[in-house]
Amino acid sequence: MQSKLSDIELIEQTLSGNQSAYADLVKRHQRFVFTLAMRFTKTREDAEEVAQDSFVKAYRSLQNFEGQSKFTTWLYSIVYTTAMTFLRKRRLDTSSIDDENNFIQVENQNAGFENNLAENKSRSYYLNKAIEQLLPDDATIITLFYKGEQSLEEIALTLGIEPNNVKVKLFRARQRLKEKLEGSLKHEVNELL
Repeated sequence: MQSKLSDIELIEQTLSGNQSAYADLVKRHQRFVFTLAMRFTKTREDAEEVAQDSFVKAYRSLQNFEGQSKFTTWLYSIVYTTAMTFLRKRRLDTSSIDDENNFIQVENQNAGFENNLAENKSRSYYLNKAIEQLLPDDATIITLFYKGEQSLEEIALTLGIEPNNVKVKLFRARQRLKEKLEGSLKHEVNELL
């Protein structure tokens, strides 16, 4: 089965002409690439466009992947630069967008889940809502570190900065995330009372 192959093996097969191997790579990483793109763009349509562009760029540059880092680190750096280019282009195309007001996240909530599942979903909802309110750089570092499970060194490679800078930025991003969570949850508690 293709899915049991490592990223490196799938890359080698893709470079040998096996297109389905690249499709397996996309399937393996599409969810996280989309999540990362969403942290930047804030809308589903834009995130889908950035994710698709990122996979196309990765495919075209696959022969340049040297294996010095993990494939995910290399891929996420492509997502990062693609998203930054997309946002710069978007800013040029529009005269004024107040990004602070574009934090709409559609959350599909179904009744009938077990209490623990509903509680976990609620935690996840508030955490995602707080991450969305962060600046894109903060959201990216939080996402790469916690959801992408990348090390400080891998994040440094992805973002093109020093690991010590990542450590400082991660610390500051955590502080801002904590503030956003406290503010969000405080607001929710006040609404309930």
